[in-house]
Amino acid sequence: MAAGSVTGSTSLLAKPWGPSAVRAASHDAVPSKSHDLDRHRFGVNYTPSKNWWFCWNEWDADPIKRDLDAIAALGADHLRILLIWPYFQPNPKWISPVHLERLDQLLTLMGERELDALVTVFTGQLSGWFFLPPFNKAGSGFYSDETMWTAQELFIRQLARVMQPKTNIIGFDIGNEINTCWSTEPRVGDAWMKKMLSLMGSACPDGLHVNGVDEMPWFEANTFSPQALAAAPMPVIHCYPYWSGALKYGGAMDPPSTKLLAAMAALVRSYAGDPRKPIWAEEFNTCIEALNEKQQSEWLEKAVLAAIDSGVSWFSYWDSHDVDRKFEFNSLEYSLGLLTNDGRVKEQGKVFKQLAGAYRGKTVNFPTQSFPPPPVNRTQEASWHWMLDWMGWKPVSA
Repeated sequence: MAAGSVTGSTSLLAKPWGPSAVRAASHDAVPSKSHDLDRHRFGVNYTPSKNWWFCWNEWDADPIKRDLDAIAALGADHLRILLIWPYFQPNPKWISPVHLERLDQLLTLMGERELDALVTVFTGQLSGWFFLPPFNKAGSGFYSDETMWTAQELFIRQLARVMQPKTNIIGFDIGNEINTCWSTEPRVGDAWMKKMLSLMGSACPDGLHVNGVDEMPWFEANTFSPQALAAAPMPVIHCYPYWSGALKYGGAMDPPSTKLLAAMAALVRSYAGDPRKPIWAEEFNTCIEALNEKQQSEWLEKAVLAAIDSGVSWFSYWDSHDVDRKFEFNSLEYSLGLLTNDGRVKEQGKVFKQLAGAYRGKTVNFPTQSFPPPPVNRTQEASWHWMLDWMGWKPVSA
């Protein structure tokens, strides 16, 4: 199938989908395993409905249970969960036993609902806010200071002690877009990443460990090289039309937005030199406030089907629940969920359930043809022109 094409996928929104139809479409799907990179998985980035991730300090298991029940009912098989680093490690030599116990409880509750966990560690930056430990070293110091490394290693080993007995662990994510919080030159970032992933592999040897950077390192020189990121067993991509600059080249339902996941996967594979490299769309949404639920659900369907046609393996939507408006956030953060803050399934939640029911566990159709070489000059503009050429899309203003 042609790169970026969705002609081979049947529109879910055009069909009378209900529970019986979902079962009929997925009855032959093979149950997905944590590290089965050639079968589709569907999950979410968990946003607790009560007290956001401040809940690590205001622990209440009952609303979390309700959240997890609702997420499982949408057909998700995994969650990316976000630790708040300074809550867990307020001192370089001490990890909070109370917070480790709360992590243990959350992982147990997820396991009871057959939800696997990706545990995101050095956060760091989350939804526009910064959560820095009191012993923080800014910039390159995060990646090169020996006292920081000692603290980081302690945290990883203590987390692994909680995670290892569980049977529902995917692995570690180094952090939530840590390049937006601590930046350095790629030579330094790559060396630290290699060392950190080795530590994670030692502490949690059965895990699939990733580095959840934002889109910037793929588009320009920023902390980690695209070659090092693409060399991972399963590189991850964060895809938002609003933040990536897609709206410069078309509307919300035009290919630069709806094929962003597919095009970024192609760019990653170009850097990897491997058209069959498994790709995880670890965060994706539009972040376009003007879209209503129906429009957001239309984008979700188009974006995921295009990515499936392009051989993207795993999908983790951002995010599970809308954020409670009693907290101060960027206004677009309040409406990104598949569910409202009080648990109503939104239109995009219904489409997510249909997509998960139809494709979860199905074999990934990886590309067979090699991709053009990556941009010679790694800039936002050059990277976008590479992706637009791959899509076969010429903006009206170009």
